[in-house]
Amino acid sequence: MGYDKAQLEQMNSGKGFIAALDQSGGSTPKALSLYGVEPSDYNGDAEMFKAVHDMRARIILAEDFTSDKVIGAILFERTMDDTINGKPVAQLLWEDRGVVPFLKIDKGLEETNNGVQMMKPIMEIDDLLARAVKHGIFGTKERSVIHKANENGIAAVVAQQFELAKQVCAAGLVPIIEPEVDINSDSKAEAEEILRGEIEKRLNALPEGEMVMLKLTIPEKAGLYDGLAGHANVLRVVALSGGYSTAEACERLGKNRTMIASFSRALTEGLNVKMTDAEFNEALGQNIEKIYQASIC
Repeated sequence: MGYDKAQLEQMNSGKGFIAALDQSGGSTPKALSLYGVEPSDYNGDAEMFKAVHDMRARIILAEDFTSDKVIGAILFERTMDDTINGKPVAQLLWEDRGVVPFLKIDKGLEETNNGVQMMKPIMEIDDLLARAVKHGIFGTKERSVIHKANENGIAAVVAQQFELAKQVCAAGLVPIIEPEVDINSDSKAEAEEILRGEIEKRLNALPEGEMVMLKLTIPEKAGLYDGLAGHANVLRVVALSGGYSTAEACERLGKNRTMIASFSRALTEGLNVKMTDAEFNEALGQNIEKIYQASIC
């Protein structure tokens, strides 16, 4: 595979974490509300997406948002197609901040069946992947959700994820496979054991040199995914915060030595649109430092 060598090395062994800046249409209003921008402050989708783009731009341009601690960032499709200070976002991330750009490609979730939510079909996937390559994107991210320890459901989620991963790899990109386990599941630990086994089976079937990443909920059993992290086809195992507070997510992550963070809500916790740039940078910097320390533990 013709991966960018510098980006590949950074994702393989760089110290730091991946910032998840990929809230989509469904989750954007909540993300904005936490940031102090209410639905009454914007009129329609165009203004909503401009508000969230402004928030993301403010984060990306903050003094602590560099490869010293943030080694990658996951973008929403609209963000990839947009600019910051006149420069395409993925290009700015890599050239100006030293941060490897990824793209969220899933289009949301199906209704729950067999205790899981599969990904909805991704229309025009080939075109989307081609545009990602043109924009200088290194990899993709695709999310499913597991609610119950249902063997058939979990097997179906993992099968779908790896089928999509084949297409991503064929386009010359590195897929981040994200079968999230709901942190509120009453069978979380059992579901994670099943998930680990299903992922391992699929990894063992991959051809040599075909690299993937895994984005997983921080497991109940510390070190559960250490074996996956050491697999020859796995570039990195990253953790999602899944609704945990920054403090709890970092505390849990610190017990898993082979996982680094890929947090969204925990990264932006406490940030507010009304903050001065100094206040904003200080608050974001504190979050970045906490997540960084948990990731390099």
